[in-house]
Parts: sequence; structure tokens; C-alpha cells
Amino acid sequence: MVDHFISTVTPPSVLQEAAFWFIFQGFRLLVQIDGAETIVPRLEDPSGLDIDVRRRQYLGILNLPSGPVHCFSTEVSKTQTIPKGFAFLSLRRLFSRLDDTMLALAGRAVQIVEWDRTHQFCGRCGIPVQDMPFERAKKCPQCGLTSYPRLAPAIIVSVERTTASGRKLLLAHNLRHPAGFYSVLAGFVEPGETLEECVRREIREEVGIEVKNICYFGSQPWPFPNSLMIAFTSEYASGEITLEEDELDDASWFAADALPPVPPPISIARQLIDHFVQKNSNRC
Repeated sequence: MVDHFISTVTPPSVLQEAAFWFIFQGFRLLVQIDGAETIVPRLEDPSGLDIDVRRRQYLGILNLPSGPVHCFSTEVSKTQTIPKGFAFLSLRRLFSRLDDTMLALAGRAVQIVEWDRTHQFCGRCGIPVQDMPFERAKKCPQCGLTSYPRLAPAIIVSVERTTASGRKLLLAHNLRHPAGFYSVLAGFVEPGETLEECVRREIREEVGIEVKNICYFGSQPWPFPNSLMIAFTSEYASGEITLEEDELDDASWFAADALPPVPPPISIARQLIDHFVQKNSNRC
């Protein structure tokens, strides 16, 4: 999605043209609203918008057909005045408004901003840390502890089953999601656990069934706030659906031509669902 982006922590010695600035207020990104178009601001410096930034991070270089463009991220206070013609919007609201490349870079940027914000001091001895000059890391000048951006690996998995009426996909409604909205199951990897073990455990815990034929499907950074989603497909093996009621209030088997509302196309959850539909729509 961002193959034409070069990630680096070494900024240019002199910025000779406007750069893309990913400016966050909390987890909301500053964007320019120009009619129906939503734009990440391209500036020589945020001060041109009367914006008082806190820390800033150099992200790297985006190679566009018109030439390379430097990219930075930064954050502002909760009381920052919004410039006229701009708005702070959550990344979820920007799913259909920014193109895939800029949305992916925004997702990268918000994770780096959040890591920078929450790693100003050494977790071992409490001394203020220093940025490493040639890698995305912070080092304590007193005890030498080095900290890198934190990622939380999570699995997401489709479960298919052959029934008398055809192939079905397991979808569930999470209590945190809007009413009527269903998706495949997901969960965080625990320490000492393989990804395949996590798949089996999460499915067993959430819906009480066993799965087999676990196969890697793909992955997607998911910046809410710092997950890496690792997707798998699997097959039903045994058991009856028994809900983990603290998380789910419904789960069922759905045919490819009878799906409930599902996640948006940009999500890897939707990619898993579309994969099932493409394989089975002609046989339903």
C-alpha cells in the first residue's frame, strides 16, 4: 500500500519545499476540507497555520510521480484552535475520505506520535530518554535501556464450515460494535504463544468451537492504537457455538449471499470475508 514510501529517522538538513504534515490532536488528524476533497496539509512548517506543535518526528520520503516529498508527524494540545477550512477527524472517519497511501501513512504516523508521547522517560530508572540518531528508538543515557515503538500482535481469523445447505462463514457481533454489525473473530497474542495457538485459543474462548487447517492469509497494521493484525483462514473441526458473553452477544454461520453488515473494504477483516464470498458465491 505504501511501497513507494521510504521510512527513515534522518531528516533533511534543509527542507527546500513543502512537506506532508500529519498533525494529531490526540488520535484525530488535522485535514484540510476543500469541497468534497479531504487533504493532508502540505506545508513548509505548521507555524504557517498558527499551530503550536509539541514534539515532531520525521517519518521519511513519499515518492510521488511529481517527485519525492518529505513527511513529518507531530501533535498539538487539546486546546489548539482549528484553522479555518481544516478539521480534526478520527482515522476511522477518514476511511473513505483519504486515499489508501495517505491513510496508511496516517496510521503509521499516529503510532509514532503516541509512542513518542508515552516514552519520554526510561521505564527502568525514570531518567529522560534521548532519541537514537539512526533508528526509531530511544535510549536512556543513565542505564542504557533502549526502547522501540511498541506493537501489539493480534490474530484475526475466518472459520468456514460445510453444511447441508452449502459453505458457511462464522461471523459474530461484538458488544463494542454497532447493532447489526458482524465480523470475523480476532484477539491479541499472549506471551509465549504461537500465532496458531492464539487462533485456536481465541476461537475456543469466544465461541466454544475447535478449528483445523489454519492457514496464513495476510497482515495489516491497525493503528487503534498500535496493533498488527495477522490474518488466517481456518476450517470448523468440532463443537457447538457457546458465546463468551462478556464480548459477544451473537454468532452464527452465514452463506455468501446472506451476509449481515460487515466491516469496510479497507480492513483485513473485510478482505477475509470477501475471500470467502469470492470462493463460494457461485455455489450458493
